[in-house]
Amino acid sequence: RNKLSGFQPFPKGTGGTYLVTVRDINGCGEVSQTINLLNYPRFFTPNNDGYHDRWHIKGLPNSNAVILIYDRYGKLLKQLSSIGEGWDGTFNGRNMPPDDYWFQLNLEDGTNYNGHFSLVVEDIKRQKTRLTNV
Repeated sequence: RNKLSGFQPFPKGTGGTYLVTVRDINGCGEVSQTINLLNYPRFFTPNNDGYHDRWHIKGLPNSNAVILIYDRYGKLLKQLSSIGEGWDGTFNGRNMPPDDYWFQLNLEDGTNYNGHFSLVVEDIKRQKTRLTNV
């Protein structure tokens, strides 16, 4: 039977660099490893309503990280700084369609991460109607 003695979950909603240590239940040893926990929204809604208008990664381990955003065909749409405001959902001044988008995160130490997220567009009028009918 597995026991999780002293287990402490990561703080909800935070990203960052953590040192994870695993100790053998019989006291035979331990192993530690530094991990990067990424905190990014799985979707965003760039409709200028003040909520989820920009996509960005929170809690990056260093400020020299570079984030590249691609469309579903692999076209580079945006290069972001890890300390910037994030992506507003546009390419060359035009709104991108609702779809899945991919990102590549390149950390200063040479570590790379890949992931995806969705750009969701909801008509403001329909959204207000839905919220008032709740």
